[in-house]
Amino acid sequence: MREILVTGAAGFIGYHLSSKLLSRGFRIIGVDNFNSYYNVELKKRRFSLLEEEINFTGYKLDITNSSQINELFRNSNIEIVVHLAAQAGVRYSLTNPSAYIESNLVGFGNIIEASRRNNIQHFIYASSSSVYGANTKMPFSVNDNVDHPVSLYAATKKSNELIAHSYSHLYSLPTTGLRFFTVYGPWGRPDMALFLFTKAIIEGKPIKVFNNGNMKRDFTYIDDIVEGIIRLIDRKPEPNSNWSGKNPDPGTSYAPYRIYNIGNNQPVELNRFIEVIEEKLGRKAIKEYLPLQPGDVPETYADVDDLMRDVGFKPQTSIEEGIGKFIDWYVDYYGVKL
Repeated sequence: MREILVTGAAGFIGYHLSSKLLSRGFRIIGVDNFNSYYNVELKKRRFSLLEEEINFTGYKLDITNSSQINELFRNSNIEIVVHLAAQAGVRYSLTNPSAYIESNLVGFGNIIEASRRNNIQHFIYASSSSVYGANTKMPFSVNDNVDHPVSLYAATKKSNELIAHSYSHLYSLPTTGLRFFTVYGPWGRPDMALFLFTKAIIEGKPIKVFNNGNMKRDFTYIDDIVEGIIRLIDRKPEPNSNWSGKNPDPGTSYAPYRIYNIGNNQPVELNRFIEVIEEKLGRKAIKEYLPLQPGDVPETYADVDDLMRDVGFKPQTSIEEGIGKFIDWYVDYYGVKL
């Protein structure tokens, strides 16, 4: 039975990915530090559901602790690493920069170095659509340069891609970076718009609508994110024989290194997103319109041609379906009567 390490297993994506991999016959080692960035009880509940599975072994562990990480690898038979643990959130990075340096740089370095030392077959890690920063060419393509981040969070994710490339070059470690686009769905993060809006509308409280609702996001349903990751697990990146240093392709390399977008490829205006929530709840939102916030970008839109070509998959869950499933979960989990 193949053993996969999933870091951030108590997180939103980590929980769903671990659950799906367990159902497909993998053995999962899941780690999380259960930090208090958002409701710890939600993380514990996700993790407890995973711990009910016979092929799941969970550890409370901080990726910034290199000795703990090294011991974990020594005492396991990990073949593949899916590194999802990170300090998330654009706005939080404006007030708590050290959390991003520690988790997203030091922690990332610990995990990839342990992977190198233990001859991991494939190192997969979460990047973010935030790396596109000041880019305005749409849709965002992995073949475009991303050298102008507009938040520290984005800068740390771009740094992860650079570190991964150096390991692919120096040690031939196959690395795949995944740029996720605005993930949502059941068990989602309480700091994300869908959760915040749903809670506020139910409670009759105002919602903050940034950029006057004119922002566009490539909202991507969690099941589509998970399917994309799973399809890439056994597709270790190969060196691109056509790669040229004279005209470098940022998404590939002469080394075993690859970057993919996983996004819905259908950007939706924030105002429409709110309308769908209102329709599903049968209630109207009280809206507080605000300008674009520092660190935010006005639009995201994923080019997923590379993902489609290489693994025959692209996300396609509509926001109507996805939001409906989230609200069904929310109502059930919190015992809400609509």
